[in-house]
Amino acid sequence: MLKTRLSVLIVFILNPNLWVFSQEHEDYQLVTVAFYNLENLFDTENDPITFDDDRTPEGKDRWTEAVYADKLSKMAEVIAQIGPPEAENGPAVLGVAEIENRKVLEDLVSQPVLQKTDYGIVHYDSPDRRGIDVGLLYDKMVFQPISSKAYELELFDPERENKRIYTRDQLLVSGNLVGERVHIIVNHWPSRSGGEARSQARRVAAAVLNRKIIDSILSQEPYAKIITMGDLNDDPKNKSVKKGLKAKAKLKHVGLKDVYNPMEALAKQGLGTLAYRDSWNLFDQILLSAAWLKKDYDSFQYYKAGIFNKRFLQTPSGAYKDYPFRSFANGSYTGGYSDHFPVYVCLIREHNTN
Repeated sequence: MLKTRLSVLIVFILNPNLWVFSQEHEDYQLVTVAFYNLENLFDTENDPITFDDDRTPEGKDRWTEAVYADKLSKMAEVIAQIGPPEAENGPAVLGVAEIENRKVLEDLVSQPVLQKTDYGIVHYDSPDRRGIDVGLLYDKMVFQPISSKAYELELFDPERENKRIYTRDQLLVSGNLVGERVHIIVNHWPSRSGGEARSQARRVAAAVLNRKIIDSILSQEPYAKIITMGDLNDDPKNKSVKKGLKAKAKLKHVGLKDVYNPMEALAKQGLGTLAYRDSWNLFDQILLSAAWLKKDYDSFQYYKAGIFNKRFLQTPSGAYKDYPFRSFANGSYTGGYSDHFPVYVCLIREHNTN
């Protein structure tokens, strides 16, 4: 933990992912919660159950041990820095998407740059045909999971005799964040493959499932602190988010059972987490239940949200200059990072020095 002012740093290390900063002579703890799409973080082994043949040394992508090691190093480099300027270390809780299995997460948290944080892992294998899952990394000193569950999203293709579409689960993890009970849901909703309009119903179905999970928690805990995050493959203004999740963009419109989407304000500023055909999208989002908005400094509350889009994460030159510097393009490894920027929210509460 570092003591810091918003304008002046005072070095005092106790726990790197639980910060204390001073504002108007009051001390506050700050925790960063983030999400990052790791852009197909696969190991080099051929899994006979999934379609990962390209991501092997002999496969089309020439996914060698050297490439895999570099990809891990690059992802760890980013994770160690995600957050606002006043929190100089990485997130205490991080949702991730496009990871092949638990092994890649174990290899990731073992990277030297992440060793100062003892990250735990929550992961379930999902039925996705590509073999990609979601997962949660957490600083064991800050967050302690109590329970977890993977919710399967059942989809069927009406154009193919209702053939089953296998996609990612939605991961719910409940636990204690520095002593406070919280619930975190990690998502990776169906893609826009086949076109945005044609695939919209799949993301609406994902939103309905997500909303069902949220409502089931609120029915037991009306003031539950819930964070739902992920690559939604839709923008904050799209039907899945606005109607499926019933997300609100303005604090004054958030009722007891609503969710607040701070990312909509960022999208209205023209900001995004990925770019396609000369336009930005903000698919990577973090939304919060109403309890996070209560002005009670004795418990954690929402402070602010952001997109971690530092210069080193941007393509340095060429036709895609300033776009996310992806790790794989034009059939080869680029040495970049991901085709998505990470996003984060900061939570604060009064710091009791006792």
